[in-house]
Amino acid sequence: MPGHDIIVIGASAGGVEALSHLVKNLPSDLNAAIFIVLHVPSHSTSVLPKILNRAKGLPVSHAIHGEAIFPKRIYVAPPDYHLLIKSGHMHLSRGPRENSHRPAIDPLFRSAARYYGQRVVAVILTGALDDGTAGLMAVKQQGGVAVVQHPDDAMYSGMSRSAIDNVEVDYILPLSDIPNELVNLVNTKVEGEAENPVSSQIEFESEIAELNMEAVENPSRPGKPSSYSCPDCGGTLWEITENSLLRFRCHTGHAFSGESLIARQSDALEDALWIALRALEEKASLAHRMAKRLQNRSSSLSAHRLEQNAQDAEHSAALIRDLLLKRDDESIAEPHINQEQ
Repeated sequence: MPGHDIIVIGASAGGVEALSHLVKNLPSDLNAAIFIVLHVPSHSTSVLPKILNRAKGLPVSHAIHGEAIFPKRIYVAPPDYHLLIKSGHMHLSRGPRENSHRPAIDPLFRSAARYYGQRVVAVILTGALDDGTAGLMAVKQQGGVAVVQHPDDAMYSGMSRSAIDNVEVDYILPLSDIPNELVNLVNTKVEGEAENPVSSQIEFESEIAELNMEAVENPSRPGKPSSYSCPDCGGTLWEITENSLLRFRCHTGHAFSGESLIARQSDALEDALWIALRALEEKASLAHRMAKRLQNRSSSLSAHRLEQNAQDAEHSAALIRDLLLKRDDESIAEPHINQEQ
């Protein structure tokens, strides 16, 4: 019988340091395949394999679409691709973003749960917000093991706290203890087969991550229509409730946890404010120009009306500018860190 030989790891803010420590302290003969998702900008160049290979332990490389899975290897999701694992091989997908990320943690965890069940160990490390919680829930549902970095030990505790609050986690450990626990789990044989068949929801969401059109167009999607619209495409969001976890997914597949949706709505609001500011400033500029032309033609009444319109637009623009500056001050007080420097 195999041990827990499929390890999936998710990290976000502060993740490079955490992953470097973890990989450095894993034995080079660990009989497991390890898959890592670190939130990185879609258009960046990932150097995470190069950084992790400095540990001179298990070899680390970016995952390749269709590549066979081998033990004693670490595979990293490349930028702008979800990393999914299937029976014996890896699959890279540019499917819809989840929690505003691609790669995202939930699709990796969900695919591991679907195809490997009890053999999976899922690890949540440092990170803000709550990506990974839904995927961790899927791993537990299929009999896998959930390991979470202790929130007090994490550089950013959001992902850890969300996982602990919503999932029956098996191990809550400081980062320094996680490598030894992974070794123990890999050397622990999995007893029997998973009792729970793969749920239709796990299958559906796994297919969505691959942009499978049968799943995208399937009217029997889990959840119920909500009153919210998708901030990425404008479509209706469907509300999915799993125990205490509230999630949303639109028709085209964009997925959000509650916290991630609020964060994305905030970004959309800022975009709208900048658009409104530009429109008001252009309106004021044009009104001033037209008023000046009318004054030269001795049309003082019309010129006065246009000047009043310009002043009103400038006043509204000033209010929006003050609001944007206030948001900037709040961002400086709580900086949002790019994880892979």
